[in-house]
Amino acid sequence: MTKEESNVIEVDGQLVDLRNRHLAALLAWLIPGAGHFYQGRRAKGGLFVISILMIWILGFALGGNHVVYASWQPGDKRWHYFLQAGVGAAALPALIQGDRMRRMTDPTTGRTLDGYQPLWNGFMAPPHRPVIEKNADEVSAWYARRGAGYEMGTWYTMIAGLLNILVIYDAYAGPLSIPISGRKGRERAKDDADESVEPDGDGSQQPATTASA
Repeated sequence: MTKEESNVIEVDGQLVDLRNRHLAALLAWLIPGAGHFYQGRRAKGGLFVISILMIWILGFALGGNHVVYASWQPGDKRWHYFLQAGVGAAALPALIQGDRMRRMTDPTTGRTLDGYQPLWNGFMAPPHRPVIEKNADEVSAWYARRGAGYEMGTWYTMIAGLLNILVIYDAYAGPLSIPISGRKGRERAKDDADESVEPDGDGSQQPATTASA
């Protein structure tokens, strides 16, 4: 089997060409649905790009544009970002902002330097440091302004990232190789019916008999 043949799978009686699986998976991570468009699976690609990005944008707006940022500092270990990054390119500006904040933080005091200015008007920038639980800080201000919307926005963007991980897997491995239309089930039933009819000596067909126990 050639490399090209190994990328063609049969699903429900139809051949699906996954093309370059690794490239499709990378495209699916960068932009939800892009891997499926690359494979010619446009209906799925359109569904994924619209639904996942809409969930992401809705969550981002609910959180006041502050729920997606990259930080791993004492008091602000933003583990949520690892899931949010599942949507690919949409979450990458947070890495640039996080690195800028890291370079503008005093390593001895853990405080943000006075000269720090976030890029892009603070888009996906982490909060000023230090972030200390139960103390008034920038994260507390975000929560105060948005209330439950901040939590909901965080969860929506995380869910969008998790959903895209499933999309990436589908672009790499293809759809489940199980019958979904019932066609194979009908064909199997027809084959079983044909096998149950046995020809007799004069060429006519008689129903097959089964031996009793």
